[in-house]
Amino acid sequence: MKNHDANHYQRIWRWHFYAGLFVAPFLILLSLTGIVYLFKPQLDNLMYPELIKVTPASQTLSADALLAKAMIAMPDASLRKFLPPIAPDQSAQLIVSQGGRELTLFMDPASGALLGTMDNQWNLQAVARTLHAELMIGTTGDRLIELAAGWGIVLLISGLYLWWPRKGPGVGGILWPRMNLRGRLWWRDMHAVVGFWGAGFLLLLLLSGMTWTGFWGDQFANVWNRFPAAMWNDVPKSAPLARSLNQAHEQTVPWAMESTPMPSSTVPDQMASMEMDSGATAPAKEHDHSAMNHGSEHEGMVMASHRIPLQQVVDIAKARQVTPGYSITPPAGKSGVYTIAIFADDPRNDATLHIDQYSGKVLADVRWQDYGPVAKTVETGVMLHMGKMYGWPHQIAMFLICLMVLLSAVSGLWIWWSRRPQGRLAAPPLPAKLPPLRGTLVVMALLGICFPLVGASMVAIWLLDTLIFSRRTAAAVQPG
Repeated sequence: MKNHDANHYQRIWRWHFYAGLFVAPFLILLSLTGIVYLFKPQLDNLMYPELIKVTPASQTLSADALLAKAMIAMPDASLRKFLPPIAPDQSAQLIVSQGGRELTLFMDPASGALLGTMDNQWNLQAVARTLHAELMIGTTGDRLIELAAGWGIVLLISGLYLWWPRKGPGVGGILWPRMNLRGRLWWRDMHAVVGFWGAGFLLLLLLSGMTWTGFWGDQFANVWNRFPAAMWNDVPKSAPLARSLNQAHEQTVPWAMESTPMPSSTVPDQMASMEMDSGATAPAKEHDHSAMNHGSEHEGMVMASHRIPLQQVVDIAKARQVTPGYSITPPAGKSGVYTIAIFADDPRNDATLHIDQYSGKVLADVRWQDYGPVAKTVETGVMLHMGKMYGWPHQIAMFLICLMVLLSAVSGLWIWWSRRPQGRLAAPPLPAKLPPLRGTLVVMALLGICFPLVGASMVAIWLLDTLIFSRRTAAAVQPG
């Protein structure tokens, strides 16, 4: 390797080292939590069969009858979401809030018996998903995940540069590891080979995952998630966006719908006149969408008397041929709407419907065919990311990809740890003459423009490495 090329190699190796030291722990965590969420259907059936499985029956209770029985069981809870049974042998689920906790009630759709409850924020899947999304520390965790994903792209590009063959014929250590090696050299081969074969898959995971982040993902959605204005022209709209229905531990509406406005229900004239009479002495209060116990609050009882039954919303979903597995979110306040939504395993079955809570009019019905090209690409990428589109073969493929990412991250850390002198970071040394790296600067500039958080952090690290660490190295080699 020529001296000029060696300087380039050494400098990029140093960047690969910094990126790997930051990103590898995240890749390990994301791979492990991703595997847990990947096998959610199997794990749920294994861990909670008594909650999920029921004996099929020819006659089942209406959604309102199930809600009434849930009201008796938990009179102080308020309904957040209703999930009709997916199949005849599956339970119905009511997600409720009670005393600051969010619980899922599992109910037999035939008898209305309460089969049990689950804390929605402290179960295996919810914890795995929240760790995967925001490290269970909210916005700070989300930003760290976004930084890790962006630096993962830096890691991938620099890794491919280091992997590129430079030493003549032979593919040992390039396309497969040399099995005659032992120790750190074997691990280096394994790191390079697995990193190469997994590079494309890792890029798909990183880019599709970035669309869900709170900073870059929101900006990306605001720019590219566009629907024809005519879809909303004749619909009264409220301030919240549909993304307000999603949470870190639970997805309700698809990504393509997150930036769309929530329609508003039209308050009936009779109810409006009653509000005017009562409002002469006191301002009206917004009541929670479907408190299972309205108590003695007059407004809550008035709203309930004018609201369409929950079963009518279920019937609308069936009439509109919404794929089973959908949820129904009740209205929030007097102008809220019922939302039927399914974030389907196959995005072509996605559906989001908003229903006027008083008239039952369908205010919006958005399906796959309404998505733009970018939204279709993102939704497909997300489902590929989650291993849901093609059944168990897709799960197995994604499981193997997760193992590849794990092996690449662990082997990289092991190579560093095994050569690291005790008490030192042992970053690859700076070359004696720093190369200009014009092509590298162009790539980094493009990454920084596309991902602003990553760009800001790259500038900070570049300045530290060039202005401070390089001066220390130069001072260390000068004769005393």
